[in-house]
Amino acid sequence: MSGLRVVPAGRHGRERLYVCRADGSNVAWYDRETGRVNLLGEDSRDAVLHALRPFLTGPVTVGPPPVPTPAELARLTLHPDDDLAPNRPGEALLVALDRDPGPAHRLRPDPRRRALAAEQSTGETLDGLEGAGWHTLHSVPLPGGDRIHHLVIGPGGLFAVHALDARRTRVLVADPMVGLGRRAAEPLLRRLRADADRASYALTAEVRPVLVLTAPAEVTVTAEPYRVRILRDTELADLARLGGVLKPADVEALHGMARDRNTWGRV
Repeated sequence: MSGLRVVPAGRHGRERLYVCRADGSNVAWYDRETGRVNLLGEDSRDAVLHALRPFLTGPVTVGPPPVPTPAELARLTLHPDDDLAPNRPGEALLVALDRDPGPAHRLRPDPRRRALAAEQSTGETLDGLEGAGWHTLHSVPLPGGDRIHHLVIGPGGLFAVHALDARRTRVLVADPMVGLGRRAAEPLLRRLRADADRASYALTAEVRPVLVLTAPAEVTVTAEPYRVRILRDTELADLARLGGVLKPADVEALHGMARDRNTWGRV
């Protein structure tokens, strides 16, 4: 087989090199992340490896494409409108600000923008855990207009993460109340536990609530909150150290279920 060409492309967040015939049909692809050359026909092995030789880095395995797992099949059949995985950190706030940006000149900054910055910085940190086997879904909608800022799924379990802007502010946590500076305290922890319980019901797996405080000046916790983990934004990456709860296959299956918008319609 001759006349093969190599075409780079990105699919599902992975960089791949496709080996194509002159008519554009594929005969193989090289997945750099997994170091695997997937052959659509064994008779093309030598020609494919010859075409890919300048692009191969390190040892590779060669063989037919792996059989998709049930989670991968569910993802492939999911309608794009129902897929929550493309949501950006702060997606709901971004949409709200786009629809109603508010007055051009304000005496005080729009609080929605500070809340958005907190969600975006938290989401960026959580997205950075993907290489350690974690997945994060942002702005997961719940019936009634509520939402989970970030749903994190990985070896250490499932976490419903709520980002709270506390920039240069003293924070007082007295379960279930959370107070920021001189503002009136609110029963935020009660709501976080309720949202986590709804997520647990939807996914039939334990989801633990986490409150992330972004850039606080000082944090005072009067007593250990019931079930809710309190973290500063600088401690958020510590979640990657947790493990021993979910196997990789369980992580993928739960992620596949959670990214489907229809999963959340019954909670």
